[in-house]
Order: sequence, then C-alpha cells, then structure tokens
Amino acid sequence: MKLLTYVENGANKLGLVRDGGVVPLSISPDDFYKRGSAALPEIEASSRGAAATLKEADLTLAPVVPTPGKILCVGLNYGKHAAESGMAVPEFPILFSKFSNSLAGAGENVPISSDWHKVDYESELVAVIGKTAKHVSEANALDYVLGYCNGNDFSERGLQLRTSQWLIGKSLDKFLPIGPYLVTADEVGDPQNLPITGKLNGELRQNSHTSNMIFSVAKIIAYASSLMTLSPGDIISTGTPDGVILGLPAEQQQWMKAGDTYTVEVGSLGKLTNTLVAE
Repeated sequence: MKLLTYVENGANKLGLVRDGGVVPLSISPDDFYKRGSAALPEIEASSRGAAATLKEADLTLAPVVPTPGKILCVGLNYGKHAAESGMAVPEFPILFSKFSNSLAGAGENVPISSDWHKVDYESELVAVIGKTAKHVSEANALDYVLGYCNGNDFSERGLQLRTSQWLIGKSLDKFLPIGPYLVTADEVGDPQNLPITGKLNGELRQNSHTSNMIFSVAKIIAYASSLMTLSPGDIISTGTPDGVILGLPAEQQQWMKAGDTYTVEVGSLGKLTNTLVAE
C-alpha cells in the first residue's frame, strides 16, 4: 500500500496512491498514524473498488507523516560516512532528535538564512512505527514498522558543529523533508536491501545501499525501544551514506545555496525533491 498526505482547503488529507491516480480516504492522517498498523485493514476495505479521483500532479503534498510524536535520527550509521566526516565508527547508535518545525513535504521549498554558509544534504531511509514498542527484540523489531519513506536530513554544519550537541544545526525550519509516500512494510520487504541515492541539481552525489548501515533498522528499533517507548506515528531517520559536502576536502566544499535542489530516492519509495530558497 502506498499513501500520501496532501493539503486541501488548509487541512491535511490522506490519499491512497494507485496507478490511475489517488483515492481520497475518509480517515485523517493524524488518526491513521495514531492507530498505525491497526488501521490498515480498514483502509484496505474502504478503498476496495474506490475510484482514483485525484491526480497526484495536482496535489500540494504535506509531510507524509505530518505530526509524529517523536522524531529520532541516527548519526554516523554508514562506515564510509563516518570516515569522510573524520569521526569514529560508533559503538552504539547515535540518537538525536529533530522537532516538528523541521518537517516539510515533497516539493516544498526549504528556506535558508543568508547567515548560513554550510548547508548540506543527507539522503536517508525513514522508518515509521506502527505499533507501541517497548523492549522489543531485534528479531521482532520489524514487526513494529508501519512503513517507510524517503527523508532528507538537511544540516547546517557550522551550527551543527558549534557545540557537541547537534540540535541547532539539524532542527531549522523545514530541514527534514519526508515523502512523497509512505510505503507499507509488506511492500518494501527487507529494509536492508534498498539502493539509496541523492542528486544535487541532477548530479549524483550519494550512491549507496542500505545494506551498508552499521546498525540495521531492526537494531535501531530494538535499541531505541530499550530506552523509551516508541508509539505509532513516531519516525526514525536511519542515517545517511557517504557523499555529503562535509566529507569533501575543504577546498572542494561548495555548500548548498538558494536555488539548489536535492532529490532523495530510496528503493521504490518515490522521489523526494526539495529546493532551497532565500529566507
């Protein structure tokens, strides 16, 4: 099942994506993600035989998960990315958070200040929790996943590295676009078997595979659930591979600027494209 969230008359709506278009659903995105995996049979039953009355190209997309309870991110989760960043391979998943102000939808512009001189991109696979998870085992962790989407963990490196806490460089407005789709876990299959790419203005910059993660999606969920309760609608951005601007030699670092676009593509999750604009 492939779902998207779109804006209609100022409100977020949930749609089911089919080859012929989008089927509008009666359940709201907030209700759906709060219920998580338990809501899937209802959606399947209510949409069976329903006509696709909307054209995706005509829709304004919102963040596919518009109001997650928690936004967890994983740092340095690919060996080559840790190496290019000049940092050690972590012993445990490096967890940090972003806030809801950082969310953006596919196609949405990302504003940047003229004071920010080191804006970088990060293609990521995002896992969306579908059931309450506490102290789950790695063997069972993927049973708690509702689905997956693309994410771009935009970062302002000057702010990120100003202190040992990365928060301010990561939680700027619209610095975490997610979408365009939520693809349910059954359709995605093994989350460690997905190509992951990123293109800056059409130029391939990141080209890797989720099998290169240091900590698998299952390990991340098991670890996080040992520390806190994960709830339906929580999202986990699982880290970026090598190819970021930060990893280039200083003389080659040309940071992102207004007018630049970045496109993230993970497996069959669609294309997430966003453009930077002057604030």
